[in-house]
Amino acid sequence: MEHHHHKPGLRVRLRITAARRRAWLSAGLQSACRKPPRRDPSDSVHKVARREIGGGHRRPPRPAAPSSSAFSCPEKFRNFQLQEEYDTYDDEVHFLVQLPFLWSRTKIIEIVAAKDVIFALAQSGLCGAFNRATNKRICYLNISPDEVIRSLFYNKNNESLITVSVYESDRFSSLKCRTTPIEYIRRGQLNDGFPLFETESLKYPGFVEFDDVNGKVLTFSAQDSTYKVFDLKNYNFLYSICDKNIQEIKISPGIMLVIYQKSANHVPLKILSIEDGTPLKTFTQLLHRSRKVDFIEQFNEKLLVKQDKENLQIIDVRNSNLIEVNKTEFMTPSAFIFLYENNLFLTFCNRTVAAWNFRGELVTSFDDHELWHSNCNTNNIYITADQDLIISYCKASKEVRDSGGCEGIVPPTGSINMSNIFTGKCVAKISPLDPTLTIAPRKRGDSSRSTIRSTVSDALEDITALFYDEDRNEIYTGNSKGLVHVWSN
Repeated sequence: MEHHHHKPGLRVRLRITAARRRAWLSAGLQSACRKPPRRDPSDSVHKVARREIGGGHRRPPRPAAPSSSAFSCPEKFRNFQLQEEYDTYDDEVHFLVQLPFLWSRTKIIEIVAAKDVIFALAQSGLCGAFNRATNKRICYLNISPDEVIRSLFYNKNNESLITVSVYESDRFSSLKCRTTPIEYIRRGQLNDGFPLFETESLKYPGFVEFDDVNGKVLTFSAQDSTYKVFDLKNYNFLYSICDKNIQEIKISPGIMLVIYQKSANHVPLKILSIEDGTPLKTFTQLLHRSRKVDFIEQFNEKLLVKQDKENLQIIDVRNSNLIEVNKTEFMTPSAFIFLYENNLFLTFCNRTVAAWNFRGELVTSFDDHELWHSNCNTNNIYITADQDLIISYCKASKEVRDSGGCEGIVPPTGSINMSNIFTGKCVAKISPLDPTLTIAPRKRGDSSRSTIRSTVSDALEDITALFYDEDRNEIYTGNSKGLVHVWSN
């Protein structure tokens, strides 16, 4: 993988589903938790940002051993300090956007950084771009006064940012995509971007999904039950699939798994080539008639099937070999992240993270990595391009909670924990209890620094979005007040 590009981290596959108008409005006005289906099928933005991840280009799987970058990790994060603070909201916002609910301070739900520009999306739909060199806000990305931005995607193929938005002018009913080169954004030339997929009707339950692993875009138009695949490099249309019986399509390296409506005791499945839609295999998977299907997932040649109160089944689709993992050992997770580089997958369940291999073996449990948010918001989690390190916003360690903190009261402040995916060890953390953690001192006369009004403890309170810029070795966090903080050494 090229290291001079921004790494997509968790944002590898992002599905944004058009929501019903009421859900959009509530999301805009007082922020419907997630951008409708992010964590809940009824709700609408990425049914699956949580389900998978990969680096940019595929490499052969590696042995599950700690990599060299993980060993140098504590050194890399040593002496991290709070460097800058950006405010997504200021007095100018009233003049720049017309929708009053965009003026209200809401939490940051997504941070993306590329080429020294940091993008912070608030739950209201307001998105600010900040220049990391000057530490000034460049602009708001809401170029139309009635635009509510739902999600962001950095396309490293052409160094541009894709925004996915809804508009008051069509009653927030359909998704519109737009791409703008980062260079244009840096110069404030937002009007030089251009719309994408204008021929597609992306009304609820339609969606657009960006797949960084294969370099593809998948759209679904609900009104004619048509899926279309586009090239992420140039947005050329490649092929379409039209079938009212398709329940869902899931993308894996090189292939797509088409899941059809289930019959009484089985579900028909088909594997297609991602490049041209050629069918590679058609088969059925037997199911327990009375049990709800928790998930069906595809990873290379492995099919993962889990039904309520049943064992996890891992089926090799080439030869039908079956591995079962007892339901007492494998609980249905709220989220998956597939680590394509290492042939592992992470599960998130009740604030805990675990790494598994495709033989059904638990490879890693993490010893100090209890997630702060119970709903596993993957915007609070970053996995490095080498897939050896997970960075998350976590609860204070048990020892700290047991000690009761200052005067026996534990503040509502978490820590940013960096853990090795192979060993489960916490190798570094940014913690409010670290006496050396401070606001980085200012040089006299340095006008390029931002004004920091928060304390270190304030900045670590109620973090709602997190991003790690691997090129700059900096962590960016957003919080419930709409502020963005820069942490680096």
